[in-house]
Amino acid sequence: MQVRRIAGDDPGAFYSFVAECEYGDVLQTPAWARLKAASGWKAHYLLAEEGGTARGACLALERRLPRLPWSLLYCPRGPVLDWNSPDSFAPMADALRSLARERGAILVKIDPPVPAGGAAARDAIAARSYRPVSSDGFGGTQPRCVMKLDLSRGADAVFAGFKPKWRYNVRLAERKGVTVREGGGDDVGAFYELLLETARRDRFLVRGREYFHTMWQELRRDGLIRVFLGEYEGRLVSGALMYVLGRQAWYTYGASSNESRNVMPNHLMQWTMMQAAMEAGCTVYDFRGVSCRQEEDADDHLQGLNRFKAGFGASFVEYIGEFDLPVRPLLYPLWTKAAPAALRLLKRRATAVEAE
Repeated sequence: MQVRRIAGDDPGAFYSFVAECEYGDVLQTPAWARLKAASGWKAHYLLAEEGGTARGACLALERRLPRLPWSLLYCPRGPVLDWNSPDSFAPMADALRSLARERGAILVKIDPPVPAGGAAARDAIAARSYRPVSSDGFGGTQPRCVMKLDLSRGADAVFAGFKPKWRYNVRLAERKGVTVREGGGDDVGAFYELLLETARRDRFLVRGREYFHTMWQELRRDGLIRVFLGEYEGRLVSGALMYVLGRQAWYTYGASSNESRNVMPNHLMQWTMMQAAMEAGCTVYDFRGVSCRQEEDADDHLQGLNRFKAGFGASFVEYIGEFDLPVRPLLYPLWTKAAPAALRLLKRRATAVEAE
């Protein structure tokens, strides 16, 4: 198997493999690279081939460190391989190490969406000198624990799989006159305002307005993003973005108003998005991040997310997590100390979320 670098302006085979692979993700697409380029990341594309057939793909994003001659390489939700037979990781790992040395990178970070039971994948990663990275909260740079719903059963079976209270809430929202519609680019601003309201209430960080407009522009070019808006009595009360790639759909950036929560707009929003995903040919609906603690814990503020998403019949999935390859071992410890400190600083500022 050979791994070659390909140009970002001609990633056809790369995109096709990522879209069709069981372990593919929107975060490994050229559209995501275009989004991140707006904030200073440089994209590198690696394609593994055997006999003229694609066997693996990896988008490696490079970020230069300010005022320093070094960089970081991050492969969000990558590399994309058939992790059920992870032998192809070795040549991809060698290509990533070569790229990292060429670019003066301190480390290479990967976090493929492989379930935690994937011992063969974990062994293949460890064999190439990657180290597991401990984390908390959602579990890392990307959520380590998610919930996924099987849509392949069809709409009737999916709805029947909701908990009774969740089915009741969907019907309640409909009876009360809540409507959910799919929006367009002109609705991104209104969605963002609602997201800010949610962030202030629930005390979490949110990116600036321009980021979401750029996200819409770049991902929409490739048909990878949709926006849904819930309305009640002429007011916007809920909203969400949905990524779609191949047979997978991801719910992300859910937002809700402080008002009219008693008419359950978020339940109808989820059901509407699931139906849209099924109509698009998706067989998996990914609710994304939840708490990695499956037991009830009063001190865990993410437990509400677990209960809400589980109510739709979704199954808990824990991934194997993040791994770092220290390319410059003497500098790597400095990064492991600096990154958590920066994250703590951001969290302290999260109580004063404002629009840019």
